[in-house]
This record gives sequence, C-alpha cells and structure tokens, in this order.
Amino acid sequence: MEKQYSFTANLNVKNLACWRNDQVLFNNLNLSLSPANVLFLQGENGSGKTSLLRILCGFRLADEGDIFWDNKSVLSNYEYFQNISYVGHKNGIKDELTVEENLNLMRSMATASDIKTENVLKQIGLFKRADVLARQLSAGQKRKLALARLMMTENSFWVLDEPFTSLDTATVEFFELLIKKHVTRGGMLILTSHHEINLSGLSVNHLNLSS
Repeated sequence: MEKQYSFTANLNVKNLACWRNDQVLFNNLNLSLSPANVLFLQGENGSGKTSLLRILCGFRLADEGDIFWDNKSVLSNYEYFQNISYVGHKNGIKDELTVEENLNLMRSMATASDIKTENVLKQIGLFKRADVLARQLSAGQKRKLALARLMMTENSFWVLDEPFTSLDTATVEFFELLIKKHVTRGGMLILTSHHEINLSGLSVNHLNLSS
C-alpha cells in the first residue's frame, strides 16, 4: 500500500467568475474536490480552462467568488499554495541550468520527497543527460523534466494543464501510473488534456466549461 499524504484537505470553489476584457469566460462556477479524487476539466479552446487553473494556483485573482481549502479561504492560507504542484503549458524550467540542477531546484521549492535525484533521472530516461543544459533538450525531454517535479515533492494537490504534450507513448504510460499512485495515496488532481488519458480505477469527475 502506498504511503498516504500527510497534508490533505477538501477544496471548495464557490460562485467563481473570470472575465477576459469584456468577455465572461465562466460565471457562478461551483466545484468540490476531496482527497483521492480527480477533476477532469473539459471545454473548447478559450472556454477558460487554463484561466481556472491559474486562479486555483494563485497566479491571478478571480473576478468574483471564493476558494476554500480545509474550510479556510486560500487568500490567507499559505499552506494551500505550498502544497500545489503545477505543470502548465510552459515547462517552467531554467534553460541556463542543467537537467540535474533543475530537478534539485524544483525539490527546494516544495515539500521534498525522499526520492533521490539520480533515481528520478533514471526513471524518466534522462540520467545520461544529467549535466546537459536544459536548453539543449528536445521538446519531449523538456516536458519529461517539467513533469518530473511531481516526483520530487510530497505535495498532495497536482494541477496539470495539457501534461502529455510532446511525450511518446511509453512516457505517457509512465506518468499515467504516477498519477494513479498519487491519487491512491490520497492525492488530488485537476487536469486538462486533449490526449486520451488512462484514469481507470480512479474516482473521476468531469466539468465542461463550454456547457
């Protein structure tokens, strides 16, 4: 049995609204997510999926509404943001650092896991490129490195925006298994994806922002 996360809580979103210029992307949005559950965001391009994820992660404020974690507003809850692992459209890696240095930086910015950097590099197939600058990696290798931050922390809330872009089938399967282990441990996941993702055996809710 997988070791359970030590810091989990319910997420509740109430009456959330997001505007882009004069356009309403979504309004009166309510959702709840509890440990060991997945929320799959769907919707047409421009429906507000990425904007919603960025609001949940604190990168921008909602135009209306509230977000609660453990029944406390996230606006005054530092632990909430510290507990998020976010991988967005951009990889969020430092081109001037090596592969290994990027991973160690990711570890230092969150609650670190016990896994060794060397083991992560071997599992994602970048061990022989540990000393290579990130700018020299292919698009798929950069995406692997971005997703590897999920392995470096003990954060129980993962937010993933199109996580499998540029990845080969074997790597997708590896991270699908990682997601299943994460949720089985009591973790929570919100994600968007245009790719087919195998989430069998997990408790998955769907929210379509185009509806």
